[in-house]
Amino acid sequence: QVQLVESGGGLVQAGGSLSVSCASSGSIFSFNTMGWYRRAPEKQRELVATISRSGNKNYTDSVKDRFTISRDITGNILYLQMNSLKAEDTAVYYCYARGRYNSADYWGQGTQVTVSS
Repeated sequence: QVQLVESGGGLVQAGGSLSVSCASSGSIFSFNTMGWYRRAPEKQRELVATISRSGNKNYTDSVKDRFTISRDITGNILYLQMNSLKAEDTAVYYCYARGRYNSADYWGQGTQVTVSS
């Protein structure tokens, strides 16, 4: 069973930066897609960024030019670098992966990011 474990959340002031990580128990290449979702209080879960197995990246409009998704293939780690953070970025951030061979969806436990204004 694949496990995704996030780390790196915390409290930061508006305008600051924070990075979150997601360690996978399996090879990154066993997934077709990996990404980050977030859920803010009283809001629906929102897709933040994705990276395909080939390395193509996509971002939701609200984080373009501020957030960067990347991966460490050797270490099987997914990253999300968040710059110029805003109060509205406050949410629990979840790591996500879709299996390459079984199309199963895998989720991390989530990590809290709080941006104070």
